[in-house]
Amino acid sequence: MVTLILIGLLGGLITAVSPCILPVLPVVFLAGGTGKGENAGQPARSPGTPGAGGEGGAAGDSGRTADDRGSGGSADGAGGAVATAPPAAPARAPRNRRPYAVVAGLVVSFAFFTLLGVTIISALGLPQDILRYVGLGLLVLIGLGLIFPPVERLLEKPFARLPQRQVNKEGGAFALGLGLGLLYVPCAGPVLAAITIAGARGEISSDIVVLTLSFAVGTAVPLLLFALAGRRVAERVAAFRRRARGLRIAAGCLMIVLAVGLALDVTAAIQRSLPDYTSGVQKKIEDSDAARQQLSGLYDNSNKELSRCEDGADELRSCGKAPALEGIDSWFNTPGDRPVDLKSLRGKVTLVDFWTYSCINCQRAVPHLRDWERTYRDAGLRIIGVHSPEFAFEKKRSNVVAGAEKLGVDWPVALDNNLTTWDNYRNRFWPAKYLIDAEGTVRYFKFGEGEYDKTEKMIRELLRQADPTVALPKPTGRAMDDLAADRTPETYLSNLRIRGYVGTPLVDDKPAAYRFPEGALPLNKLSLDGTWTAGYEQFTAGKDARLAFTYRAKNANLVLAGTGKVTVLVNGEVTKTVSVKGSPTLYRLTDDKDARTARLELRVDEGLQAYVFTFG
Repeated sequence: MVTLILIGLLGGLITAVSPCILPVLPVVFLAGGTGKGENAGQPARSPGTPGAGGEGGAAGDSGRTADDRGSGGSADGAGGAVATAPPAAPARAPRNRRPYAVVAGLVVSFAFFTLLGVTIISALGLPQDILRYVGLGLLVLIGLGLIFPPVERLLEKPFARLPQRQVNKEGGAFALGLGLGLLYVPCAGPVLAAITIAGARGEISSDIVVLTLSFAVGTAVPLLLFALAGRRVAERVAAFRRRARGLRIAAGCLMIVLAVGLALDVTAAIQRSLPDYTSGVQKKIEDSDAARQQLSGLYDNSNKELSRCEDGADELRSCGKAPALEGIDSWFNTPGDRPVDLKSLRGKVTLVDFWTYSCINCQRAVPHLRDWERTYRDAGLRIIGVHSPEFAFEKKRSNVVAGAEKLGVDWPVALDNNLTTWDNYRNRFWPAKYLIDAEGTVRYFKFGEGEYDKTEKMIRELLRQADPTVALPKPTGRAMDDLAADRTPETYLSNLRIRGYVGTPLVDDKPAAYRFPEGALPLNKLSLDGTWTAGYEQFTAGKDARLAFTYRAKNANLVLAGTGKVTVLVNGEVTKTVSVKGSPTLYRLTDDKDARTARLELRVDEGLQAYVFTFG
């Protein structure tokens, strides 16, 4: 439980400083310093100070008390002598608690409706995006209240029966926080994904409640510091004190502008232009081994073969059959909005992209997907977007269609409103990309943003494997090296991690006889002949062991261990003999001035162990 709390706290802290929450920060900052009245933010004065008011100079307090006056309102004492009144002790104005009220409202609203919003909406039969509209409406009302005091008094009426006068007066700030909480759409990592998914399904356990509360507290800390900074500026900077009324009007206008910007999705364009500077830290904490163990119970345990892959691996792997696209509510961007069956895409390379239209991380990834779809479609690439909603309003089909059109998403999109396919792929991130080869096997996945060049490199490799004769256009990635894109990838000699193997089916962990296939060996394919033992970490040579590999690179290298010799043949001619001795070491097999395509054949002494090919 302690580990779960720490994961939630750290996840909330990271979320609260991510670029996705930037739209609410100006409102939180200004709300912390916009108290009631004309002199909001003004320091406390003594009751005898001219112009001193109640809280923030509220109307209805002249600044003098009954104790300051003589009988009949005279300042004279008995006999007409002027009495010298003892100096009154300075009165402390009630503390401005607006920062706490705003952040408390935001956290309560966000946590409550993230967990229970979908259940409540479904039970009442309300529109899926009702909460978003309520939040926008509250934001506009609070803005109008800051501009027009009568509106603010109306907003505070629901809090009028609270016993504490100060709490009563901060009711508007709490209501503002409630509205912001309904519009709070932070960048989602595994922790927030676990919370929102459990809430969407009504699977609310004690662990989920603890995770949600700890996440909410973690989120509150940076936001509260920001609101307190706003309060301090308002108290300390003279310009703020002199222009308190103008500040309140400016804050009200900002809130109305923010509401309009959120309604029209204008703020998303600003957010997309900013880098996701918290993604690295988020993945180290929220996707660590400890976090996975704590959150694993929140995900379906099927399709465990996907665990053979790891996020952003440097090589293609065999990660099991691609799970089905199941539980889909509807499709669009297909002929007649008909569903797409992955089996119908055999022979093609398929990229399954998990996304949601309001997620800024997903929006920043869309241009790369558009480039790949345009560049590689004729070569055999197909993209399917699986829209797995994070929030209730993202379940509404019209919202998703409009969001996709605005982003330029014109490939098939499946609405995974019940998150069934999300579970099938054991997913934890928005966005997440899964590459499926022409045989229907998952070979690579990438969580979150970044490493687009690497993903494109994997796409190109899979397209070549599907059709060795394919003519690929130049890579789209600016930083991508053409040679690196065309070079044969690193290849592990492992019964679970090997790729591009053809010939006699592999037998796990025991000696077996193999034969080269007839005909030419395609590019980036390898095969065995003679006796080999195929293990998880290495292949061990037996009697008459040979290995063939058609590669493209300047040089080919192989990690070998044991004692013996390896005879190297290139295009059928013996080029060198490598002496192997000792623990696993990298040995250079070929070394050419320029990259070339060639058939490499190795004749390996019995007992030698081969681990991994690399190419340069």
